[in-house]
Amino acid sequence: MTITVTGASGKLGSLIVRQLLQKVEANDITLCVRDPKKALLYQEWDVDIRQIDYDSPESLQQAFTHTSRLLFISSPHMDDTVRIRQHSHVVEAAKKANVEHIIYTSFAFPEKSDISLTHLHLATEHAIRTTGIPYTFLRNALYADFIAQLGLGVATRTGELITYPGIDGFNSVTREDLALAAANILTNDGHKNQTYELTASRPWHFADLVQALTEITGAPITHREDSHADNWLYRFLSRIDTTSTTNDLETLIEKPTVSLYEAVRQILTDKREDNTRTKSSGLGSGFHIK
Repeated sequence: MTITVTGASGKLGSLIVRQLLQKVEANDITLCVRDPKKALLYQEWDVDIRQIDYDSPESLQQAFTHTSRLLFISSPHMDDTVRIRQHSHVVEAAKKANVEHIIYTSFAFPEKSDISLTHLHLATEHAIRTTGIPYTFLRNALYADFIAQLGLGVATRTGELITYPGIDGFNSVTREDLALAAANILTNDGHKNQTYELTASRPWHFADLVQALTEITGAPITHREDSHADNWLYRFLSRIDTTSTTNDLETLIEKPTVSLYEAVRQILTDKREDNTRTKSSGLGSGFHIK
């Protein structure tokens, strides 16, 4: 069995590769990257590193040769019209290379959303189905990283988290949990022609977030809604399904997903480390975490 991973040097891809290296022999893994310099950390392992470009169908077909299971990580391009063309190239190349199984990173509950991103994923899923190649769709919920965009720094300084009214309830998950799920699917049988909605087992709310912030920082923090808090993030959240949940992810990783508390703690820790580095240059200030 040969496992091929596209986008192997990205945030999610690199986490999946680390999981795979613990489960299968390194020489059974092919890593596809656009910039080989970003895959230097894998040189000590006996993995096959191939350069690809989603805009170059020839590079894709060559890289996918002799692939049993292809993990197709969606394009990071910001223009969805470009992304759909790139995704078509990947799907066509997989068919020409006689890939035996495509595992695709999609988006959770796309039928319940109304943005170009979810239309893109539905179109890609359809294209994969039309090839006749067995598939597995990993419909990933919001990455927990988005919590960092909710003004946690201001909340810890002022004691108040301010959000836009009417948007509350989130099924977010960490990349680490998603990576483990993908690696388990890539290294085990029984997942052909399956669609998994990879979400937290229950949604969290802003009341839970301020409780976590209070416990982590040791300072009391409250939540208040304010219509003046509107920005692009809340407009985005209002057009996707952020609350529906399943147990698919916990079943696949065979353990509870990372809790909101741990996700927030990691975000604040990362922010503190970033600010510490900035402060050493004479700028910024860090968080206090108990």
